[in-house]
Amino acid sequence: MNCIASGPVWRPLIPSTMPEEDVAEFGKDYPLGRPAQPAELAPPYVMLASDDASYISGATITVTSGKPMM
Repeated sequence: MNCIASGPVWRPLIPSTMPEEDVAEFGKDYPLGRPAQPAELAPPYVMLASDDASYISGATITVTSGKPMM
């Protein structure tokens, strides 16, 4: 089984589920200084679903703008 481990991702519900000051800071502590857009997560999912990934197994692909996952 493979998986994608993402950092913060901007979603339309973010502003309605967080205080304004948290929304303004959302994702700023990541290397690119902003949350990912949903479309930026699509490429690794598409790659894992393609025949090109037929020999990939047990992988965790991090999509975190360069911030290490532990």
